[in-house]
Amino acid sequence: MTSATLSIDLGALVRNWQSLDALSACETGAVVKANGYGLGAPVVGRALVRAGVRSFFVATAEEGNTLRGAIGQGPAIYVFSGHMAGDTNAIREAALTPLLNSVDQMLRHVEALPGAPFGIQLDSGMNRLGMEPAEWSAVRDIAIAQGPILIMSHLACADEPDHPMNARQLAEFRAMTDGLDIPRSLAATGGTILGPDYHFDMTRPGIGLYGGLPFADATPVVTLDLPVIQVRDVLQGESVGYGNTWIAPRDSRVATVSGGYADGLIRAMGPKATLYAGDTPCPVVGRVSMDLITADVTTLGHDPAELQLMGRHQSVDTVAEAAGTIGYEILTSLGMRYQRSLLA
Repeated sequence: MTSATLSIDLGALVRNWQSLDALSACETGAVVKANGYGLGAPVVGRALVRAGVRSFFVATAEEGNTLRGAIGQGPAIYVFSGHMAGDTNAIREAALTPLLNSVDQMLRHVEALPGAPFGIQLDSGMNRLGMEPAEWSAVRDIAIAQGPILIMSHLACADEPDHPMNARQLAEFRAMTDGLDIPRSLAATGGTILGPDYHFDMTRPGIGLYGGLPFADATPVVTLDLPVIQVRDVLQGESVGYGNTWIAPRDSRVATVSGGYADGLIRAMGPKATLYAGDTPCPVVGRVSMDLITADVTTLGHDPAELQLMGRHQSVDTVAEAAGTIGYEILTSLGMRYQRSLLA
């Protein structure tokens, strides 16, 4: 088989949710945007529903519609982008709960779907989504009268526990919401780890469910095995790959595997990346190309049938570090050419 195998351990995913749930005394939701962080929102959603998740978060109404088709009626599906023009039918038909980000969105929602549930997103300092304090102050009484079922905000620096921005945003969120008899949510994965002051009525972990930082105790969810297409001898002084960026310092044995930046394996990781044959590291040599990666397997003493990029020896964050990015980008970039294997 030419396609690489992407194994998704749904049992590990559920255990990660359970571990994050155990850190708080409130409800724990789950963020499954970007197609379940690249792993398949329908598959991820069904596994989490079976584990007891009753509140999901997605980026867009389209994502919410797909998720609803997979998990059925019952669990709440919150939409971070709110109620955009053209979303009304999807929100109605899929019973979605938009997190309204502005007065304009609030007007659109109450006029198009009077009585339909909604939440409110507030900007506590990140300056990305949500009503700013002045806007919220102007419409707060009107908005509350419409009956929001959740008020949320998002932390900008939760992956840095000592960053002063965390305390500033917490204080701002409290200033905007204290005294309201409405469920509140501030913490994603990083905020959940920050502790009880940030938990309020619901946490909503995302990356930690999928085995990524800042949840250092996460169980790995993803394994990626790349089949070897060809192995060749490369003489000392010969080059490998585009641009002659790697020159063999000795007579070498080089394996070419199926996978590349078309599969979300970012080109920038090439000079620092490592593949594994069992427990033996095999450094990537030459550039990562669209469909192929080359690795030095000289020390193995045999030609491997496959090499592993993510798994026992390397997490998604290790791969991300080699590429100069973050685990989120690696996961959400995973392409559709993989043979996907689901592990219970």
